Amino acid sequence: MFSSQSVRRRGARATAVATLAVALCATLMTNNAGAIVNGTDPTECYPFMAVIPESAPAQGVNDGNCGASLIDPQWVLTAAHCVRGDGLELEGIVRIGSEQRKSGGTVRAIERTVVHPGYANGEGEGPNRDDIALVRLDRPVSQEPVRIAKQVGGPGTPTRILGFGTTVDTGLKFAERLRQLDTRTGRAAECAPGYADRTRLCTISRVPHAMACFGDSGGPQLKKDGRGRWELVGVTSGPGVPGVACSAGPGLYTSAPAYADWIRRTIRHHT
Repeated sequence: MFSSQSVRRRGARATAVATLAVALCATLMTNNAGAIVNGTDPTECYPFMAVIPESAPAQGVNDGNCGASLIDPQWVLTAAHCVRGDGLELEGIVRIGSEQRKSGGTVRAIERTVVHPGYANGEGEGPNRDDIALVRLDRPVSQEPVRIAKQVGGPGTPTRILGFGTTVDTGLKFAERLRQLDTRTGRAAECAPGYADRTRLCTISRVPHAMACFGDSGGPQLKKDGRGRWELVGVTSGPGVPGVACSAGPGLYTSAPAYADWIRRTIRHHT
């Protein structure tokens, strides 16, 4: 047991660490020179944002990444196609809580990946199905996880997406600093027939000619709760219409609320 004095000391240290983290984040934001296609620099800190370095040499990707969201001190949520695929090579680490792709935040080794058993890659001929996976870190982190929303919200709900993906429709040069884009939930009919459903969210940019692109996969789609706090509604999965440039949109996102029970069961089973 801890004495009341030791508890106070630990509380003071925790407060100091939190204050330092806020100050550091503010510094990073003011120094962010820029890096989702037609997205913008971050306007606030996202301590739950994570990046998974990886490559796919056969596809010409030697310095790539996927996004992810910290949903538990020792687990991040990402897209299944980010951790399973022919020729995909993971570096074996996750970086959490940094606005920079290759520095800052907290780095942890990947201990285990759990892909949804129903996952199937659409291979460009349709949407990915059950495109969701969990990654267990070798040790917990101190960053605050994002909560999974209970509901997505109806069409027109304001959302925001984050990512370290490419900033142009062509080429595979990834952003070195985090980008954000304001979006909204769309109607199923705003994506291609058969693409959006209860488990796959049609997502529309609120900015012309802008949307997630290569390297943004696995990253979060967020909305505000009643108290103004971010909560997770989607996981970047792919385009919402086949055969168009990223910036033409729409995007397709795996619904995090639709898989909340699977997520909870998986974490309990592997803890």
